[in-house]
Amino acid sequence: MPGVISKHLTQFSTATGIPETTLSRVTCAVFVGLYYGKVIHPRLVSLLARNSTLNPKKVARKDLNDNKQNVSPEQESTEEAIKNLEKLGLQKENQKKNPTVNKAFLFQLQKLLQIMVPSVWCRESGILTSHTLTLIARTFLSIYVAMLEGRMVKYIVRRDVRNFSFMLLRWLLVALPATFINSMIRFLESHLAMRFRTRLVRYAYKLYFEHQTYYRVSNLDGRLENADHCLTDDITAFTSSVAHLYSHLTKPILDLVLITISLYNIGKGMGGSGVPGPLLAATVIFLTGQILKAVSPKFGKLVADEANLKGYLRYIHSRIIANAEEIAFYNGHKVELNHLNRAYKAVCDQMISIFSQRLWYIMLEQFLMKYVWSGTGMVMVSIPIILGNKDQEHSKDGGVSSRTQYFTTAKNMLASGADAVERLMTSYKEIVELAGYTSRVGNMLDVFEEVGRGHYEKPSIKGNSKSGQRHNKSFKSNSNIENKLFILGELTEYSDGVISLDDVPIVTPNFDVVVPSLSLKVVKGMHLLITGPNGCGKSSLLRILSGLWPVYRGKLHKPPTEDMFYIPQRPYMSIGSLRDQIIYPDTLEEMKNKRITDEHLDEILQQVHLAHIVRREGGWDAAADWKDVLSGGEKQRMGMARLFYHKPQFALLDECTSAVSIDVESQIYQAAKDADITLLTITHRPSLWKFHTHLLQFDGEGKWTLEPLNTETRLTLKEEKQRLEAQLSGIPRIQDRLKELCVLLGEDSSTQEEVESNSSD
Repeated sequence: MPGVISKHLTQFSTATGIPETTLSRVTCAVFVGLYYGKVIHPRLVSLLARNSTLNPKKVARKDLNDNKQNVSPEQESTEEAIKNLEKLGLQKENQKKNPTVNKAFLFQLQKLLQIMVPSVWCRESGILTSHTLTLIARTFLSIYVAMLEGRMVKYIVRRDVRNFSFMLLRWLLVALPATFINSMIRFLESHLAMRFRTRLVRYAYKLYFEHQTYYRVSNLDGRLENADHCLTDDITAFTSSVAHLYSHLTKPILDLVLITISLYNIGKGMGGSGVPGPLLAATVIFLTGQILKAVSPKFGKLVADEANLKGYLRYIHSRIIANAEEIAFYNGHKVELNHLNRAYKAVCDQMISIFSQRLWYIMLEQFLMKYVWSGTGMVMVSIPIILGNKDQEHSKDGGVSSRTQYFTTAKNMLASGADAVERLMTSYKEIVELAGYTSRVGNMLDVFEEVGRGHYEKPSIKGNSKSGQRHNKSFKSNSNIENKLFILGELTEYSDGVISLDDVPIVTPNFDVVVPSLSLKVVKGMHLLITGPNGCGKSSLLRILSGLWPVYRGKLHKPPTEDMFYIPQRPYMSIGSLRDQIIYPDTLEEMKNKRITDEHLDEILQQVHLAHIVRREGGWDAAADWKDVLSGGEKQRMGMARLFYHKPQFALLDECTSAVSIDVESQIYQAAKDADITLLTITHRPSLWKFHTHLLQFDGEGKWTLEPLNTETRLTLKEEKQRLEAQLSGIPRIQDRLKELCVLLGEDSSTQEEVESNSSD
């Protein structure tokens, strides 16, 4: 191709008389200008624009707005996923800030490091010390190998076979510990990351399971979604990044210090000055760092956004798994597949954006660090040889072998030093990425600690949301609570067999006030039936009594948690044996400490009519997925079996026998009363009224009544009401039939009106 162009230029120069040199320069200038205008300039503009915004939401929306005429469902995926992230609250205010290397990052990193390395004498400190010593040994070995190679080249130039063979043998012997140390560095780095992860996971698990944080963080607080993703992937990525950065920073710093000292010494040994070379290297390194810092993308923000989008994709998968039956009933797989495709497309778009920005950044990085630094290194090596004043003319070869030895040694050391500086320069990008992981893990632990202290936030209802308006309006008119995030109620626990509520509001996690004020007292033996329409606060009251929801105002006096047992409509089936299902949440050891045997458990199963389960499933030690093995009624009766096992003072029953037959249900409730267990029951079955002494009725408008329950009178009135409702339900059909007969008989409208008036009377 160049030959063809040169041929045409020669012909054109001959024809026009213009010098060929001038034509060549003009042609080169045209090609360079076209290349800059078509390739380099658009890339620089795009790179600067991305560095100024680096907001995936704006980028996605801008792309979609520029192509509104040809937008496909796949192109809308990023914007849809971002909208869903905003709706679900996955991008909170503290996560929208760009994670970067600042005081907040250093403070969070220091806090996490104190968790991972709690003391100087812990196991992690020992591993860190061993890792550091290994890195130091590797640096000394690198310098020693570089000197050996220089001496080997010296003897090659001299044609000294004996000394060359001896140096080669030493070089091979050094290779054995060198390879072992290289492998040990990777081993210790992986082991250190695992120890860091273990410490952090144990600390996070402790916070997660203290004060029922695992429930409160997802139901009462809205700052942290996908806690499972943070507890697994984010912690793993953070600890691996910390362990890798330690070796990625420690070894290059050691290499630079020791190699600089060695280069200075061997440069002085050649009779030259040791100052110009290091000064030149420092200048070039400084300029390289400033250039890379100016054009470096904000990798911390990009990594944090990618983690958010991955968390949303995991959330979509978990929703499908949790609601698989409902989706199958509705045949809604197409809608769910569309959601998954959009979420996955959003992750891919974000990753492609990161790859694209890394492409040009790494290209510039490699140009500066590979070619510019190589040229600088050649100048550094040549200075002592060219400007050196050491007289070596008396040597056999005129000093050629010594200069060759110096050049080889210095070149190897410079290569190691350049590699160390390159790792330090590129580590800034990894530090920024670490800032993203640190932000997510640190925010997770902060939320766990605040939720454990009873501080909740719901970012999704801030501003002008309807939930917040209802909350503020209700509390302004009905309470003295000034801030919806503060818990001003008083909770006391005593084993005196009394539940007392004094001016306690029922407030949902969205801060909707269902009941402005509730005051009642339940003593042992006072069996309370709780009724009312849907959403009136029945189940919410049981959650407050169980300690799941906070007391925002007033006073709540109740027995300790171990004296109260809550059974929901869908009992939880744990992982383990059949025995574990009855004694949950006790363990086998705790059961034995209570002196309870399998024979006692057999008696409990007989009380709930589940004695056949033991034989059917193969004994008490049989393990299965009990959520799927047991039917709905069997699971509810298993929940009641737990009640008879624990024998609490109070039982909070929330529609817990709705799938059990009425006769079995009655026997279970009678057995509970015989066991001296006070019942607080939510049910719609009149057959259970006779087991209760008092009625708490909510009207759905915030009002309530508490009165003694006269079962016989109330059942009689209910039967009369149902009979009258059945009779009245047939009147419209009788009126329509009379109208039809009047039309067929040809009677006038006055007759129809008389019939209707009579029926009304």
